[in-house]
Amino acid sequence: MSLVAPTVQATPAAERRRVGAGTVAPWLILGCYLLGAVAVTWRLWVDPAARSQVGDVQDVNLFAWFMRYEAAAVAHGRLPALTTAALNAPRGISLMWNTSLLLPGVLLAPVTLLAGPQTTLTTVLTLGFAGSAASLCWVLRRWGASLTAAAIGGAVYGFSPALLNSGIGHYHLEFAVLPPLIIDALLRILTGRGGAVRNGAWLGLLAAAQLFTGEELLADTVLAGLALTVALMTTRPGVTFRKIKQTAAGLAAGAAVILLICGHALWSQFRGPLAQHYVPRFTHYTSFLAAHPAVFVTPPGDLLFHTAASAAAAARYPSRLSEYLAYLGWPLLAALVAAAVCCWRHPPARVMALTFAALELLSLGGGGRHVGPFLPWHWLQGLPVFSELIPDRLAILADGAAAALLAFALDRARSAAARAVAPGRGHLATAAAVLAVLPLVPVPFRVAPLPPVPAGWQAAFARLHLPPGARVLVLPIPESRFTQAMRWQADTGEPATVIGGYFLGPGPSGNTKVSPGVADADALDLDPLWAGSAPSGGRSVAQIRANLAYLRPAAVVEVLRRRSRLGPVLAGLFGRPAFRAGRVAVWRL
Repeated sequence: MSLVAPTVQATPAAERRRVGAGTVAPWLILGCYLLGAVAVTWRLWVDPAARSQVGDVQDVNLFAWFMRYEAAAVAHGRLPALTTAALNAPRGISLMWNTSLLLPGVLLAPVTLLAGPQTTLTTVLTLGFAGSAASLCWVLRRWGASLTAAAIGGAVYGFSPALLNSGIGHYHLEFAVLPPLIIDALLRILTGRGGAVRNGAWLGLLAAAQLFTGEELLADTVLAGLALTVALMTTRPGVTFRKIKQTAAGLAAGAAVILLICGHALWSQFRGPLAQHYVPRFTHYTSFLAAHPAVFVTPPGDLLFHTAASAAAAARYPSRLSEYLAYLGWPLLAALVAAAVCCWRHPPARVMALTFAALELLSLGGGGRHVGPFLPWHWLQGLPVFSELIPDRLAILADGAAAALLAFALDRARSAAARAVAPGRGHLATAAAVLAVLPLVPVPFRVAPLPPVPAGWQAAFARLHLPPGARVLVLPIPESRFTQAMRWQADTGEPATVIGGYFLGPGPSGNTKVSPGVADADALDLDPLWAGSAPSGGRSVAQIRANLAYLRPAAVVEVLRRRSRLGPVLAGLFGRPAFRAGRVAVWRL
């Protein structure tokens, strides 16, 4: 009896320790993800309101403008309008056709109002890394992965080069928290786990949230879901078709929730006054932004392990580094191939392997004249929706599938070692997985100070005291074509309405164009003024006068700089300035 009693008495204590460890460990993992996100963004957090990543300055300024616009709407007790003339007056822009980051912008409006739009963007960036990793980790745990395997898989996805380089300026892609949850809800519907209608409603709610966060990433997630569904059907057809009525009910519930929440926004986007469509020329542009095979194994300079040659090769990428998304490295690629071969009979690993292969193949784009017919995107790129997607961004979802495959394969290896009573093999498998993902370790973002607001900017607008909706033409835009005035507007809230800007909008025939110009003109006739140079020839001056008559600015603001050639031109157009404040000259019209 004396031998039994201590054992019986120790059991509750041992059970409490086990439960306590199981409760604390997930929080420790989440804390590690958050620390990792802060480590990548710490240079921004040194001065979050006045620093941004080095790279896509135009895109960063655009997102900052949206954060200010959405916060201003919340401050007035309403949701942001889906079309607004606060930019590109008088025609305006559609928020649904642009990367407006609507949902995060509304939820983080207090941060914008208190600390500025750039602080909000740095918050989105940090939460994007940590939240994306935690999201996939949670989903992997839900589908049976061990805590260790799920933690590694979450880190691979949340801190992948695809998300790291998207974070240079594409916040709507870097904040990839929702796609794993959407895929999880879809899988639960397909496999009959839980109530079909409840899972469908949850799927619809997640998809609606993603639509108002990043519509392109939602489309990519739908494509990944289709690839995963096909892989599941070929692997375990009975699971998918066993309860087809329940599956249809779940998908119908999801569609109903999406239409209920997003119906008005989608109508505004596709049937509203600023609807647009893509044309073959733009399709070729999106197809050009495809993953080049060399990218998979050539590490860029923002990873810890790289060479000078690889960093130089990445810098010479035909597009910007923010589109350098496909890198995984030889060690991880070899580990994924080994995992697919060794775990082919394990359904979860096989489904993830097929999904990963399909997404990476699609990310290669349409190819050239000789290679194109052998690539699936070549046959899809002319179809609706597909023609509007940039294929290399499918690497984000492909990295999620790779992370899941690695996690499931690691658990299979550890389980085999446990059955063979060889724990050393399990530890070796874990070490091998860690070594395979080690080349993906990022370095902190390179940052640069934001250009300061010109001296006298706010004083000039306080003195102007313009009525709501009054249009302002800001000249010139010395850096980051069309976005510098947007940055000043985002940082100060002045002016309320600006002419021109950087955005996606419909061109003369309704086709998609970047900053399509004024008065539906295909040529940007105000370019000489925006560039700070004098127009050449009487015809150019006449066209500028015609555009100004159409735009009807209430005021023209010139930010003075050295060697400006605009002075005589503006004096000829508007006469002497009404007043000057600091570096700002103002004409009332």
